[in-house]
Amino acid sequence: MKTAVVTGGGSGIGLAIAERLSADGHNVATLDIKPAGDAFAQTADVSDRAQVDAALEAIREHFGPVAILVNAAGVDGFKRFTDLKFETWQRLLDINLNGVFHCTQAVLPDMIEAGWGRIVNISSSSAHSGQPYMAHYVAAKSAINGLTKSLALEFGPAGITVNAVPPGFIDTPMLRKAEFRELLGGTVEDHIERTPVRRIGTPQDIAAACSFLISEEAGYITGQILGVNGGRNT
Repeated sequence: MKTAVVTGGGSGIGLAIAERLSADGHNVATLDIKPAGDAFAQTADVSDRAQVDAALEAIREHFGPVAILVNAAGVDGFKRFTDLKFETWQRLLDINLNGVFHCTQAVLPDMIEAGWGRIVNISSSSAHSGQPYMAHYVAAKSAINGLTKSLALEFGPAGITVNAVPPGFIDTPMLRKAEFRELLGGTVEDHIERTPVRRIGTPQDIAAACSFLISEEAGYITGQILGVNGGRNT
């Protein structure tokens, strides 16, 4: 039984991952600005290193050293690039990219000392395809994919694997909110018709991929970008 931390574990994909890892037998703690679920929930803004450190200290006191980290915390953003204020750009990167930096750097000493670790970063299929009006979001998620590959090379000798899962079209509150605001370039049903497997993805689909990458069987897999998107991006 290992200690797993899931950021953004209060809802959507992060919550599904936390529930799956708990079902897999891990001790699961979550970091979220709005904690929820059955896991050991900590309130923290991942863009604030002091809050991250405080949450991890509480988790270590409760469960012990962290062996597994899933960076799922994130926010979306829709704005024409010419209207995008730098403050908006910076805030999204602070959460979606710098949050990964803070949480990963904070748990790595535990993994290095143990000689074993699993890190899974939730990026986005938009890093492959691009997305209009989401330049700041796509930039951050693309950076996560690059960071994943670099960390995999750096920490593989320490027994730590680092992989990324870029979700495709996943049924989450964030997605439904974007649909309501008519920001998806069509309805959910329109996008299902353009998806090869002809269904929308679920948070559980992403959780299943994370569960595999965290397993012992995936110990020879690192630095990989495992798309879970129903064939929308290949």
